[in-house]
Amino acid sequence: MMPEPSGQHPYKDAPLFDDVAFLTGALQTVLAAQTDRPVQEAVAALLGGEAPQDVVARSLPQLNDQQLEDLIRACSLFAQILNIAEDAHHQRRRLAHSQTRDNAKSTFGHTLDLLQQQGVSAEALQQQLDHTEVAAVLTAHPTEVQRQTTLTLHRQIRNLLDQRANQTGQNEERLQQQVQTMLWTLWQTNENRHFKITVADEISNGIMYFPLSFFSAVPGVYRKLEAALQVAFPNSSLPNVLHIGGWIGGDRDGNPFVSADTLRTAFAQQASAVFRFYRSQLYKLYEELPMSIRRVNVSPEVLALSAKSPDTERAHEEEPYRRALAYILARTVATAHRFGSGLGSQFGLLEPYDTVEAFLADLHTVHTSLCTNGSRLLADGRLADLIRAASVFRFYLMPLDLRQHAQKHIDVVAELFAAAGLEDFAVLNEAERERVLLRELSSPRPLYSPFAQYSEDTEHELAIFRAAAEIKVGFGEEAIRQSIISNAENVSEMLALALIMKETGLLRLNAEGLPESRLNIVPLFETIEALQDCIGVMDHLFSLPWYRHLLAGRSNIQEIMLGYSDSNKDGGYVTSQWVLYQAEQALVKLFAKHQVRLRLFHGRGGSVGRGGGPSYEAVLAQPAGSVAGQIRITEQGEVITAKYADADNAERNLETLVAAALEASLLPHRTEEPDAALMQSLSDAAFAYYRELITHPDFVDYFLQTSPINEIASLNIGSRPASRKTLARIQDLRAIPWVFSWTQNRLMLPAWYGFGSAVEQLLRDNPANLEHLRHMVRHSAFFQAMLSNMEQVMAKADLDIARAYVGLADQPHAAQAMFELIAGEFERSRRALLQLIEQDHLLTDNRSLARSLALRIPYLNALNWLQVALLARLRQHPGNPQLIHLIHLTINGVAQGLRNTG
Repeated sequence: MMPEPSGQHPYKDAPLFDDVAFLTGALQTVLAAQTDRPVQEAVAALLGGEAPQDVVARSLPQLNDQQLEDLIRACSLFAQILNIAEDAHHQRRRLAHSQTRDNAKSTFGHTLDLLQQQGVSAEALQQQLDHTEVAAVLTAHPTEVQRQTTLTLHRQIRNLLDQRANQTGQNEERLQQQVQTMLWTLWQTNENRHFKITVADEISNGIMYFPLSFFSAVPGVYRKLEAALQVAFPNSSLPNVLHIGGWIGGDRDGNPFVSADTLRTAFAQQASAVFRFYRSQLYKLYEELPMSIRRVNVSPEVLALSAKSPDTERAHEEEPYRRALAYILARTVATAHRFGSGLGSQFGLLEPYDTVEAFLADLHTVHTSLCTNGSRLLADGRLADLIRAASVFRFYLMPLDLRQHAQKHIDVVAELFAAAGLEDFAVLNEAERERVLLRELSSPRPLYSPFAQYSEDTEHELAIFRAAAEIKVGFGEEAIRQSIISNAENVSEMLALALIMKETGLLRLNAEGLPESRLNIVPLFETIEALQDCIGVMDHLFSLPWYRHLLAGRSNIQEIMLGYSDSNKDGGYVTSQWVLYQAEQALVKLFAKHQVRLRLFHGRGGSVGRGGGPSYEAVLAQPAGSVAGQIRITEQGEVITAKYADADNAERNLETLVAAALEASLLPHRTEEPDAALMQSLSDAAFAYYRELITHPDFVDYFLQTSPINEIASLNIGSRPASRKTLARIQDLRAIPWVFSWTQNRLMLPAWYGFGSAVEQLLRDNPANLEHLRHMVRHSAFFQAMLSNMEQVMAKADLDIARAYVGLADQPHAAQAMFELIAGEFERSRRALLQLIEQDHLLTDNRSLARSLALRIPYLNALNWLQVALLARLRQHPGNPQLIHLIHLTINGVAQGLRNTG
């Protein structure tokens, strides 16, 4: 159902509609040259406002396979150019906003203004900054359906739009020709990968975002925060509060293709990327700092570097800064060679740097000399940015986490015990497992024997941890800091990981027999039951003296990862959100009781069904005390592209994340806590309705037959299998394809199911609950964010389209009954949502999204109707490669039209 958009703002939106018309005209020119008349007529009908269902129904019988593919590609390209135009418009509006209002919401200036208004002292701010860590973590869940080739062409078109906005109309024809060239290239480029993506491909794709944006955006964020601090708190110093992290190459959970070699490959490629960046910046500085000793004073330390320079150019004899930079550059390139990157240098190679600190010391030497001798302006430009970049990216670009499923760790330990002739670990109960693990962890005796025979899986796992130990020696201890336990449920799983670390050199006993760990042990609580039980688990873990000694050596910080995806799949959106919130509240109290510092790692996906939504609002909606300067958030798939493919956008998103973390840490909690009793009643009711649905005997068949889940599983968007075991069991299905499938058939079920019936039940029990719920809408940031995200997703649902997928089922009567059950709940949820937010239509207060959906609905809906028709054909001709190819194209197009996958 198409959203009812709010009224347009002609002045503000005029540039957007101008860009849309410009790009649409260019694309029509390409289609006129590249497609047959039936395709052009179908596109013209969509542009003219004819109902997409009618256009598809009339056109399909006339189209051969090639024409059908062309129509799908045309609709997909319209969605793509709208995305490009909207991104350009959002950037334009942000710029206009910053020029007309000082310190807009979610900027550093705004945050520091709030701190001053609340009387936060410079000392309190500095203390917080010294203990702040904010990290955006790029995960190995690449749900980005678009190829990097396609995204590169998108960026080129975007650049042309920016040029068009900044010049007079005299070059309009030239720009239109250039855009047509880009679109012509897009048209002739294969959108879908014809091969299964590998871990190595994922590593390369993740690293690509650093030259695209992070190398510019991360120093830019620091520069912006430093400037704002100098205005508001002039004597503050800014440590490294922001990091980019990664999982790609170290996350084995459900991915058998990640190995010790992929971990080594990841760091080799990361090092190559970061040293290329350092080399380019040093070359630029070499060109930018030709100051003569006859014109400026120079420190003795810079003269000492200059004296060792490989720059023998006679013209540079009196240019000590340039000569010093040549010396630093030759050592930097030599360091790159040490890590396996064969970079070249016009100055040859000198002795490599042993540590990044030595590299930074030389850069600081140059910076100090410039500042001391009247050239601070030069010092605080590119050189200051390089110093900050090197202090953050170091020699490894980004730290990687290790991650594996808890049962895999248990299996390794059981085999180590068996080979050593110890207890049958697999049959021990929890208390017995803890006892024997603590016994072995307190003994210096190793369990692993090079003379014993171990399974391939065990050797595979142990090899990864040994590789991690090697990488930490070569790149620095901070290169790998965490090992995450997926599906964590009890203390023995954390001790099992500790034992594996002990066997591979990542944990040792000191002279007093106390543990010293080189990794943080991070449990990931991700099911509803695990989230509810995590307080007892962590309370017991903290009561173990052995573990408290381990924590003392890790700055007394315990990281906890919270799983949004599986908790949602397990218990539904409302219950997942509430259980996560309660877990955070209880963890804050528990950690205070044990005097342990808490760092929460939020495993958020891009879609609302996987914890997605605006980061600023999400951080501020956390319970009081749960941030405390420490927060990590996963970023993946299309979210990475949307946030970080452009340097300006990346800087804005990272600024928002740090600003929100500082506000949440230093300001009084500015929102009411949700009514616990009311939320619990809402959650209990929603959980019951959701579980009743997904345990219905006809539900699995309905899901498998009325969504493109099988086709998604064969789409080449990631190296990891779509399920742990089988697609036929919901509990085995990965959260990403689960959400992706409901997105494709336009039901968006994981983000709302159960809410409407739960609200109705609460109102039946007590009509006064309506005002209580509305009070939470107005005063609880948690409840506001929960409903706002739900509203955005429900606006993208379309029950008319979803109903068409029912016809794909083998048993139409059972499928129709399931659909009517779901459709009834959708209507109840939509009605309840509007009742609580006191609006008549969805997106009344979100003009931007309403406008966006209204623009793309014709092409998006046409792609859905085409997908339904093609799936019906595929049911009649299973395995037909041409039909599968066409369906993959529609999946790609719908994902782009909705800007969501999983």
